[in-house]
Amino acid sequence: MVTRILLLFLVAAPAFAAEVAGVKIDEQTRVGSAQLVLKGAGLRKRFFLQVYAMGLYVADRNADPVTQPGAKRIAIHMLRDVDAEQFVGALSEGIRDNHGEAEARALEPRVAQLGAILAALKEAKRGMLITLDGVPGGTLVSVDGNPAGAPIAGEDFYRALLRIWLGDKPVQDDLKKALLGG
Repeated sequence: MVTRILLLFLVAAPAFAAEVAGVKIDEQTRVGSAQLVLKGAGLRKRFFLQVYAMGLYVADRNADPVTQPGAKRIAIHMLRDVDAEQFVGALSEGIRDNHGEAEARALEPRVAQLGAILAALKEAKRGMLITLDGVPGGTLVSVDGNPAGAPIAGEDFYRALLRIWLGDKPVQDDLKKALLGG
């Protein structure tokens, strides 16, 4: 009897793969019709402040997340309030740091589009979930499960976003390692 109850509890319990700074990160998620698995999860810190917990979801956990085809998800769980302008500035800086000058300049209109989507929020608030989904053709932004703004064209833009955290000059080395499952 106890075994059956325990088995029922395990089947009914949500499958959390990680916990980062008190945030439970799911083992799987769905983007469109694609079932994705958690590649890794980590904590973004700025000085001594915890800014956000983050999970990276991919179709193939063993493939390079930047270059593998298909859907992907970056899930950012805000741990503190951050002004939208600061948040976009940090993303822009991460793109510039991981791309040549000409490539970064070519991405600027789409960075501005993402900036406008986030600026409409005014602030990325503590407890907010921001998802950046890479889908065939571009990037979809959602806030707390609700679509935000128009899709941002180009799979190259999503790869540029991933390089903020996974590129040669990631925003934070230990976060890169954690997102890669290390």
